[in-house]
Amino acid sequence: MVSRVDAVTLEVARHRFAAVADEMGGVLRRTSHSPNIKERMDCSAAVFVADGEMLAQAEHIPVHLGSMPASVAAVIARFGVDPPPGVQFAVNDPFHGGTHLNDLTLLRPVHAAGRLVGWVANRAHHADVGGEAPGSMPAHATRLEQEGHVVPPVVAVVDGRWEESFLSGFVGATRTPAERLGDLSAQMGANEAGARRLLEVHASYGGAFDQVTTALLAYGEARMRAALAALPDGSYSFEDLMEWGDRNVPIRVEVTVAGDHLAADFAGSSPQIAANFNAVEAVTRSCLYYAVRVATDPTIPANGGCYRPIDLRVPPGSIVGAHPPAAVAAGNVETSQRIADVVLGALAKAAPDRVHAASQGTMNNVLMGAGGTVYYETIAGGEGGGPHRAGQSGIHTGMTNTRNTPIESLETHYPFRVIAFGLRRGSGGAGLHPGGEGIVREIEFLEPGELSLMGERRRHRPWGLAGGEAGAVGEDWLIRRDGSRERLPGKVTLTVEAGERLRVLTPGGGGWGRGG
Repeated sequence: MVSRVDAVTLEVARHRFAAVADEMGGVLRRTSHSPNIKERMDCSAAVFVADGEMLAQAEHIPVHLGSMPASVAAVIARFGVDPPPGVQFAVNDPFHGGTHLNDLTLLRPVHAAGRLVGWVANRAHHADVGGEAPGSMPAHATRLEQEGHVVPPVVAVVDGRWEESFLSGFVGATRTPAERLGDLSAQMGANEAGARRLLEVHASYGGAFDQVTTALLAYGEARMRAALAALPDGSYSFEDLMEWGDRNVPIRVEVTVAGDHLAADFAGSSPQIAANFNAVEAVTRSCLYYAVRVATDPTIPANGGCYRPIDLRVPPGSIVGAHPPAAVAAGNVETSQRIADVVLGALAKAAPDRVHAASQGTMNNVLMGAGGTVYYETIAGGEGGGPHRAGQSGIHTGMTNTRNTPIESLETHYPFRVIAFGLRRGSGGAGLHPGGEGIVREIEFLEPGELSLMGERRRHRPWGLAGGEAGAVGEDWLIRRDGSRERLPGKVTLTVEAGERLRVLTPGGGGWGRGG
């Protein structure tokens, strides 16, 4: 038993709880069926205390992790603060704790001697959950139901068995039921592994468990307050744009630092729009948390305590605080990148020695249904140059932390052939510390199918900082069998034929500082 929670105990506890989440992620990746989770690692895991505050996370995907507490809160609001042992809950409804429909969160309460001691949860991106286009991100969607199957907070598992009401609806909606069943089983297993490990940690601390977890959350809060207090007080504004055809959709933020507290107000951002890149508040919150940690001290424990000094205000019914029935599929993957950009742009004025120029600012989503399969991938690009180094090339940045699908896996699982894959030379912005290069990825379709693209920075270049130049915009090309080429919009759903090729050139990062 621990009589007091000293610094050594806190540091050990911090890593023990994070290791629980990390092991959950490993189980999920190794046992999943889809290349999207197994290879791209499009999944995340975290541990929560009994009241739903995040205790620890693995270093997975920022947009998943910062918004996952909303899923726990939604389940607690629906089922109460004392759930029975042996159950697991599921949710993907963006307006009840989710982000977009592809991201299904599975949550398991953890009991010791009949008492709730915490929660384990994981979120996985399912490559298809129904809707009006393969991959569940139809470019034409204006309402949530067009994007796929909606799961409000529900009981999904009882005593190790799926509840039929949940399973039949989720699997029945998808174009790839066998793959979905495999990934769901991996999610269930990941939570079981996390629960066992959390109970081991609980047993090792005995009666001091609550004391240790409370102290760890307080430590995260103290570290964040100290980091915010080191920033100069003041209000810092920034605005950037989303691309909707030839229209510009503004996102604006004013960040106010006052002592050891920070508030972000998105007043002036666009109202929600008749398109699928509206973001719910949980997504905006995750972007804010990510950007603040980047601009202060990324070594601060990423738990609920460190977020206590940070306040968020979003205009209701806006592109950063959407209300039903808005479509939101790309709000999670694309608008999240721009929200992070504007917060970082504002914080660059408060912490110019820490913030990089804009990275590619998009996830370059490619979705394809062909031959009974559904392919989903985000393609890497350039990182912005920073005060102390050049930007990295060919890397996932911002609110994503996934990998590419290896060529061998892609060509094994899907009716595609990879024609080209490499760095896009000259795409990074020039500067004292140049931006990283984007990617060139060209895929030939061996069967006809339906293709969706969801990308940004196709008209507006990723901005530089401190006199650095902007990075190159992205481009998407359809190459037909006769060799003719058509430049595609950044957001589009269309039919493609066997023998046609998609060539994606992703944006480079902005440069930092004036070149020598």
